[in-house]
Amino acid sequence: MDMSTFGRFARTFPAGEMIFSEFEPGDTFYLIQSGRVELVKIIGDIEKTLDILQPSEMFGEMALLENSPRSATAIALDTVKVLEFNRQNFEILMLGNPQIALKLLKMFTKRIYDSKRRFMILTLDDDQAKIADVFLMLDETQTNIDKTTERREFKTSVDDIAHWAGMSVNQARDLISHFVTQRRMELFSDKIVVKNINDFSRFVASRRKKS
Repeated sequence: MDMSTFGRFARTFPAGEMIFSEFEPGDTFYLIQSGRVELVKIIGDIEKTLDILQPSEMFGEMALLENSPRSATAIALDTVKVLEFNRQNFEILMLGNPQIALKLLKMFTKRIYDSKRRFMILTLDDDQAKIADVFLMLDETQTNIDKTTERREFKTSVDDIAHWAGMSVNQARDLISHFVTQRRMELFSDKIVVKNINDFSRFVASRRKKS
C-alpha cells in the first residue's frame, strides 16, 4: 500500500521508546512504515510478548474502534516510523481516499480477529490446550483445504506455534513432542500434522470450560 502521500501523519519513535502503555486511554492507531514494534501484556504477574509487528502492519486500532483503554503496551524495538491516525483524520482519509480506506478496513478486520483469537489462546490455563488451540486458530484461517477429513497439515514451525501460544520455543517443543508421543500429531522439518482436528477441538473446549 502506497502511503507516501500521507507524510503529515508520519511519526518516528527511537528504539526502546514506549509508544503507548496498557490501560491508558487511546484515540490513535498506527501503521508501521519501517522498524518493528513489540506488543506486551501483563497476564497475572507475568509480562508476556503478544506479538512483534513488522512494516505494513497496524496496531492500536482496538482502542479507537471500541473506545476502550489500551489492551497492551507497544514498544519500539528499532527506530520505528509510523503513520499515526486518529478518529478525525481517519474520517478525512475515508472520505477523500476510499480505495485506501477500504484496504485499511480490511486490515482492521484481520487485526481484530487476530487480537481476539490470540487473547482466547492466552487465557487458557492449560499449556497443552494453548498449543492445541493455536492449531485450531490456524485451521480456521486455512483456505483451499479438504475439510471433509479430520487430518490437517500446517506449513508452520515450532517457533511460530510458540509465538502464538505465548511461551518459549523449548516449552512449545516439549508440549508438541508430548502430542507426538500420544500419536495425535506428527512433526516434520517443513510442516506439522494434526491427525484429528476434531479431537483438538473437543480437548480445548473441555479445558476452556474449566478455565
